Amino acid sequence: MSVFEIILLGAALAMDAFAVGMTDGMTETDMKFGKVLETAGAFGLFQFFMPLLGYCVGGVFAGIVAEVAPTLSFLILAFLGGKMIVECVRESRGGHVALLKREKRGGALKLFVQAIATSIDALAVGITLLALEGSGTLALSPLYCALVIGAVTFVLSLAAVLIGKKAGAMIADKAEILGGVVLVFIGLKILMESV
Repeated sequence: MSVFEIILLGAALAMDAFAVGMTDGMTETDMKFGKVLETAGAFGLFQFFMPLLGYCVGGVFAGIVAEVAPTLSFLILAFLGGKMIVECVRESRGGHVALLKREKRGGALKLFVQAIATSIDALAVGITLLALEGSGTLALSPLYCALVIGAVTFVLSLAAVLIGKKAGAMIADKAEILGGVVLVFIGLKILMESV
């Protein structure tokens, strides 16, 4: 696997984090730049860590990871998305003036769960890196591959959150419902791709 292919792999793995990051930006248009960096950093860190974990436990858990990862990602993202939709509907029925101006819930725990859910597939990539290294077709060491994947995810997630903030400001009170729907859809996409 060439360096260019590793960059493309990083971009492909980052797509779920990109979509979730955009959703976070849409639902929190007043997000400070420090939190934008924190969000992108969490996604990048987990996309860096998970391939290394997959590489380390490679042969032992390869079958389990491949089978469980899509279902687990779906359940986590569907739960988060469904929770967002339910909270938004409850608040709109309660007559709240501006859904986006309320205090955001879930902070660090929500971000942690999102980062795990969007990086579970990178765990399986670590197993692939182990196989490629064994065959001598890996251009970089697994550590450098993971660094590239994490860096690409960080950059794309940073852009996604910033784009989401702009889009969220335009669609105002519909942003949280749309964000919840997007999370559920991403979870379904991951599940369907595994079938």
